[in-house]
Amino acid sequence: MSSPPDFKGELVATARHLRAFARGLCGRADMADDLVQETLLRAWSARERFTAGTSMRAWTFTILRNIWLTEMRRNRFRGDYDQTQAERTLITPAGQEGPLHLADLSRALLAMPAERREALLLVGAGGFSYEEAAEICGCALGTIKSRVARGRAQLASMIEEGKIGSRAGGTDASATLLAELDRISPNKPD
Repeated sequence: MSSPPDFKGELVATARHLRAFARGLCGRADMADDLVQETLLRAWSARERFTAGTSMRAWTFTILRNIWLTEMRRNRFRGDYDQTQAERTLITPAGQEGPLHLADLSRALLAMPAERREALLLVGAGGFSYEEAAEICGCALGTIKSRVARGRAQLASMIEEGKIGSRAGGTDASATLLAELDRISPNKPD
C-alpha cells in the first residue's frame, strides 16, 4: 500500500483524465462529473487495495468504467424526465394528419409494381437485410438492391408530384362513379 500523501497526489493527478474518459463514455458533462466524483470516492475508500507501483490511471479507469456500466444497467428501464417536454406534450393537439399520410403512402405503394412494393416492404418496413430479402424473393442480391432503389425513387416522386390516387380508393374511381351516375340519371338536363 502506498502512503496516503503519495496516493492522494496520484489520485488527484488522474482526475482530469478520468473526466475526459467519463465524458467520452456518457457524452454529457454533468453525468461525467458525477461519474468522476463517484470514482474518486470509491478509489479513496478502497485505497488499501491499491498496489503501489501499479498504474493509478488504469485502476481508476476500471473503477469508473464499472460504475458507468452499473448505471447503464440501472437506467436501461428508466427514462430521462424533461419538464419542458412534458409540458409541451400535455398541450400538443392530436395528430389527425398521421392517418392521412399513412393512407397516402399505402395508396402509393399499391400503385407501384408488385416487385418494387415487395422489396420496399421487406427492406424498409420489415427490417430485413438486402441478402435476406433476396433470399425471400428468390432473386439475386443486385436485383433486390435495384428494386429497392427504384421503388424508393418512384415512391418519393409519386408523393412529391401528388400522383398517389384519390382517397376514394382507386386512381379515378370517384370520377368513373360520377360519370356513370350522370349517364344513368333520369333527371339529366337536355
